[in-house]
Amino acid sequence: MASHSVKTDHLVSIAMNAAISASILAADVACLGDEVDHVLLSGAGRVHLDVMDHHYVPNLTFGPLVCEGLRRHGIDAPIDVHLMAKPVDPLIREFAAAGATSITFHPEATDHVDRSLGLIRELDCQCGLAFNPATSLDLCRQLASRLDTILLMSVNPGFGGQVFIDYVLDKVSEARTMIDASRYAIRLEVDGGIKEDNIAAVAKAGADTFVIGSGLFGYRQIKDPNGYDTVISALSARLTEKR
Repeated sequence: MASHSVKTDHLVSIAMNAAISASILAADVACLGDEVDHVLLSGAGRVHLDVMDHHYVPNLTFGPLVCEGLRRHGIDAPIDVHLMAKPVDPLIREFAAAGATSITFHPEATDHVDRSLGLIRELDCQCGLAFNPATSLDLCRQLASRLDTILLMSVNPGFGGQVFIDYVLDKVSEARTMIDASRYAIRLEVDGGIKEDNIAAVAKAGADTFVIGSGLFGYRQIKDPNGYDTVISALSARLTEKR
């Protein structure tokens, strides 16, 4: 059963945990399994599912069948499910059954944050909280022992292809300081507008996981089978040079 990492005698190294998480919101759904295969072979470490319900955010995207389909296709990499939906508890159950590795939700999308986190844990998934650009991180201080992931939105949720909101960098630094002080092994994930020209700054601020959709799939090179290799290599190089 998945369990939260216990307190350690040293702070978790960002460099050791760095990962690119491919958001399939920007992928070609007509050949989704192959798309995910290609980005994982090219060096992405995780798969990110943005689940939108057309109520909490003004868009409608993936359901549990997509997660289940990726598992049936043979994807064994971690699948991170980001719920931009309300209510969350029924979806938590469905995505856990569909093969999610971790499930993250926005605290305002449930009446009982602690209960929803507990449900995720009971269903053998890692759990996290997501925060919109203007949402305070105060809740993290109370719930650090319950979290595997803190996800910071660097765009307002609802659509892919948006521009990175610069003031979120200060929020990333704040979250990193909070995580290090807690001494829990919490993944710090940033989602929205991350590309080659800003990923190093996001890493320097303290993020260790980078959700990339249009910045990855937007460079799709249909006639170049190595297109994803080129993009992920460039992103990884920018990370490496700043560590």
